[in-house]
Parts: sequence; structure tokens; C-alpha cells
Amino acid sequence: MQKNWYRLDTAALIFPAIARRDWCNAFRVSAGLYEPVDPEILQRATDDMRRRFPFYFVTLHKGFFWYYLEETGRSVRVRQDYAYPLTFMSSRELKENCLRVLYYKNRIAVEFFHSLTDGRGGSIFLCNLVARYLELRYGLKIPKEGLIVDWNAPPPPEELEDSFLKNAGEVAASRREEVSYRLHGTRSEQGFKTLTCGIVETQALLDTAHRYHVTVTALLAAVMAESIIAMQNAERPRRRQRPVKITIPVDLRRLYGSRTMRNFSLVLNIGVDPRYGDYTLEELCKTIYHQLCANATPQNMAGMIAANVQPQQVVALRLAPAALKNVVMDAVYHQSGESGGCLNISNITSLPLPDVMQHYVERAEFIIGPQRSYPNNCSVLSYGGKTYINMIRSIRESELERRFFSRLVELGIAVEIESNRR
Repeated sequence: MQKNWYRLDTAALIFPAIARRDWCNAFRVSAGLYEPVDPEILQRATDDMRRRFPFYFVTLHKGFFWYYLEETGRSVRVRQDYAYPLTFMSSRELKENCLRVLYYKNRIAVEFFHSLTDGRGGSIFLCNLVARYLELRYGLKIPKEGLIVDWNAPPPPEELEDSFLKNAGEVAASRREEVSYRLHGTRSEQGFKTLTCGIVETQALLDTAHRYHVTVTALLAAVMAESIIAMQNAERPRRRQRPVKITIPVDLRRLYGSRTMRNFSLVLNIGVDPRYGDYTLEELCKTIYHQLCANATPQNMAGMIAANVQPQQVVALRLAPAALKNVVMDAVYHQSGESGGCLNISNITSLPLPDVMQHYVERAEFIIGPQRSYPNNCSVLSYGGKTYINMIRSIRESELERRFFSRLVELGIAVEIESNRR
């Protein structure tokens, strides 16, 4: 049987090139059920997803000119969750499967190598996997509405497109940006990733954001920036400080009306320069919110897309072997890929499920791993009246989480803390 293969989308090209022996860019989406997971039924549900989402059941291969994805003939074997979230995906594993389906007690989790998709695409896959599992387990009739699709239908062509190529502007935006302050600490033993989850009432978070006349994302970014500014103040004089900017991914599907299930998001580095003076939280909220509004426009993002697309069209680079492309992309990423921000705050907002599913799904979470050059990251997802704020780190020090969640409590937002480290 001939296997289908897929070009990596524009955003996905960078991830194999910059991967290291102890790091690759991956993320996790998970759902907590009210009852324990039946692994045999989960395996059947996973196998059923192959027809509707064949572009996720793939392996990563290195061609002479480019990396590419090829559909795998092997089943993605459901495994019991182990160790800690987002353990390293080796090149050997990626040649077998680029996603993991895991279970532990009441939890179903899917981990994706980022070359497959972004958080929005991953959350749609998770919703449909859980829907199919519930149909098989309880004989439910789940309506095909919202994020839920017909698992037995082939994917429409628009879900496979590289929407970056379709929406690139004529003029590329500049990549030049001042280097941001870098978080640092003592590396955890054996690559352990500490996960701290702050659970808050979504309405309380919304009420506080509205009090400052900003979105939830802007509020969280402002509180995070305030926490990092305090940490930088404690370690260096103002004249030697760096800008404090939060990297915020923007889902471009909303801007351009795309239905792609592949990567289609870009990041904005939003923040302030503490060398110019002190900022109140209200000032940080206003500054970050207005920067987001000003930059997350179709016109501006089209220029940023063009900055990623146009290098692919240079004949000399297209004809260069993959090994040389890797060197070039790694150098570009080292220069500008992560230097503009302190850490990510990735918010895929809410997870709307049909009413019938909500009786079986208790919670949902989104976790991104630490970046290559900075040790902390933050991801956010709301479900069932709760917002789950996951802060992950590859260092021992917990000061950032302590400052961030303590500040939310000071703002009147009660926080319930869970952690995988005692």
C-alpha cells in the first residue's frame, strides 16, 4: 500500500532543525474524566481517529532537501502515562510516531511534536478522540457540532493546507528585536520538568480582567511581566537591565478564516523596558493590551508570515541540502527565535464540548514544554467554569510561580495549586 506523505508547513520546518539530544518542541493536551479510562477502548478510539486525521498519524523523515512527514502503517499504541509530562521525544521515536496517546487513572492525554500542529489543532484532535472514546464506552450519540466532526469521514482538503503560504504579505516584516531578560536557574536533575498547575474560577479571572479593561491573556501577561520585573530588580541595577517581554502566540485562523489543522500561529513579544521607569499593574495591563491589539492585525501578521515564507522561495536555499539548511535555520533561531521574550503565555481559551460530553469530562488542560533557551513556560485553558494555568520549568527554583500565583491571590483570585513535585 502506498503511503501518503506531507510537506512540513512553514512553521513546522524549524522544529526538526533546532531539536537537540535533550530537547524538542512538543506540547500536551489532556482531558480528565469522571471515571477511570479503559485502555482497550481508548486504543479502539485512537485507531478510529486515523481515517479523519491521517496527517497526525505520521513519522518524521529527513530527505536530501527537506524533512517530511509520512503516514505510518503502524498503530499508535496507547500507553500508560509515566514519569513527567513531555518527556523527551527522540529522533528514533519520531521515526515511529510523532504523537503519543497516554492514559493514567481518569486522564487521557495526547502529546504532539510541534511539526504536526499547534495547540488549537491539538485540542480539536483531543476533543474528537475523547468523543469517540465516550461513544464506544457508553454508547452515546454525540452531535457533530462545534469542535466535534464525523470521525468516519475523510478530511476536507482545506485542513491539510499550509495557510502560511496562502496568507503571506508582499513585504516581510523585520526580525530585528532587542534581546529580552533571560530567566535562569539550576537545571533539574535528569531533565525533570516540574509542573505547577494553578486552578482558578474563570469568572473571577474575567471579572479582574474587565476591571482593568483588558482580556484575560493581557491580564496574565501583565502579572507575569510584573513578577519577572521584580526578579530582575532583585539581581541587577536598573541601568543594566533588559526589556521584559512575554511571548504570546496568536491563532491566525481567526484572522484569516482558515480551517487548517496544521500549524497556523505566530508569536508576538509584548512588554516593557524597566530601564525607563517603574510600572504599576494597571499600566502594564494597558501597555500589553494595546500592543496586542496594535500588532495582532491581518496586515501586520501578513508581514511576519512573509518573513518566514520568503526564505523558502530563495532558489539557492531551496537547492541546498537539508544538513546545510539545518545549520542556517539553527543560526537564525539562535539569533532571533527566542531572544525577544522571557517566556511564553499560550492561551487557547476555552474548550467548548457538547452538553452530553460535559457529563463525562471533568477537566481539560494544555501544557507546553520549556523552550530551548529559557527554562520556564506557561499555558492556559478554560473548561467547565475553571481555568487551568500550567507553569512548567526545567530548573529547581520556583520563585516565578510563587510570585505569579501570589499576585493573583492579591488581586482577589483564589488559586488552588497542584504540582508533580512534592
